[in-house]
Amino acid sequence: MKHVSLGGAVALRGLALLITGSGMLACRQDAESPAVADSTPVPVPLARVAFRVPDEREITDAVVLASVRRGRALLAFTRDSLPRHVGNRLQCVSCHPDNGTRPDVMPWVGVYARFPQYRARVGGIQLIEDRVNDCFKRSMNGRPLIPESRDMRDIVAYLAFLSSGYPVFAQVARQSFPRIGPLAGDTTRGAATFVAKCIVCHGADGAGTEVFPALWGPGSFNIGAGMARLQTAAAFIKVAMPQTAPGSLTDQEAYDLAAYITSRPRPDFPGKELDWPRGDPPADVAYPTAAASSRKGATR
Repeated sequence: MKHVSLGGAVALRGLALLITGSGMLACRQDAESPAVADSTPVPVPLARVAFRVPDEREITDAVVLASVRRGRALLAFTRDSLPRHVGNRLQCVSCHPDNGTRPDVMPWVGVYARFPQYRARVGGIQLIEDRVNDCFKRSMNGRPLIPESRDMRDIVAYLAFLSSGYPVFAQVARQSFPRIGPLAGDTTRGAATFVAKCIVCHGADGAGTEVFPALWGPGSFNIGAGMARLQTAAAFIKVAMPQTAPGSLTDQEAYDLAAYITSRPRPDFPGKELDWPRGDPPADVAYPTAAASSRKGATR
């Protein structure tokens, strides 16, 4: 693959912003839209846009194209490409299939254009690099990348490409996965369903294979990962599993499987008690947080 110089990589963020700039705002002038004194239409931000995967042919800069392709490869073969930063048996595409372009299964399409953003788990604003490193530390149970490194810049270049033409801060249709439930999951039923429909790929011990990711044990995502939450796991299972027949499970089967899988042992995440520092964790978080415990104590 063509080498991307650091000097060329430094310009990637600005170039990526240029790529998305054309879709930043929609200009509309009608009876209800105010106009400035010279009658120039006032930009009206778009709140929601359709899902569209950009085409590589839209990239006209060879250096940016090389960086985008390398970033995509790092996300697809993360464990082999970045072994010092991955502590389990997953790749980034284990949770974001089709290189992050599959609708309804947490695609990366349009994500870059929604950063910086407030995230309740950290109780503050995060840049896209912060979000990438969250995944390395939690979902990959590994170490964060240096934000200024070539690896991070190439990953961000790929994410920026997937936001080509998208309005800044707009929500994208099918950007996550359809929510289901909440339902009460049954671990006994979940264990039986796992044996019947999941063991062929993930193994009897949930350790996965060289092809399929681990679901619990030392090779899995840690307890601080989003997939360790019951509702998140159930929604993902419902829309994406089993790989041979995605969407074939009932809502109850998805919740039963999620209850079973999230109940199994997995790596810890030191510092997890500091998550949701404003005391507003979701109900399905698998561990207590200091702020929520303090808030409960204060109301007693």
